[in-house]
Amino acid sequence: MAEQKQWEGTVSVKLPNSTADQIWPLYVDFCNLHKWLSKIDRMCQHVEGSPDPAQPGCIRYVSSPGTQFPDGTEGPRVWASEKLLTIDHTERCLSYEITESNMGFNNYVAKIKVLPGDEDNQSGCLIEWTYVTDPVDGMAIEDLVSLLSSTLRTMAKRMEEALHGC
Repeated sequence: MAEQKQWEGTVSVKLPNSTADQIWPLYVDFCNLHKWLSKIDRMCQHVEGSPDPAQPGCIRYVSSPGTQFPDGTEGPRVWASEKLLTIDHTERCLSYEITESNMGFNNYVAKIKVLPGDEDNQSGCLIEWTYVTDPVDGMAIEDLVSLLSSTLRTMAKRMEEALHGC
């Protein structure tokens, strides 16, 4: 049986009201993802590696409630351990990998870039999320793209709300 090719791609979102210099400090706070994703349910914490959440080697544990079924029951919690691989404050770029999860991700690596909206960094910004992963059982690549796009839009919206009180 032939091995499946890895999935890779990029999702992005434009933030019209915030510069890259404003967004980067929020994004680089690696162990506080729950501030920007309500689904995380306040469960994003440092578990090992550097105690500084902005240093490569830091590992965070992220968890959220399981799927809510029509009968009111809830599926198992969804969780992942994620390791910060690289961080470049000048380029406003970081990468991380999922080291363990119950979501079916294997060999998942993501790179996040916060780019200026224009040359003088005064007109908004763009967040790019590039990923590569082995195919996920039970999921089509379109489902992954939809999940990552939705997640990134939610994070961007909450970051702008935190900065501007909108």
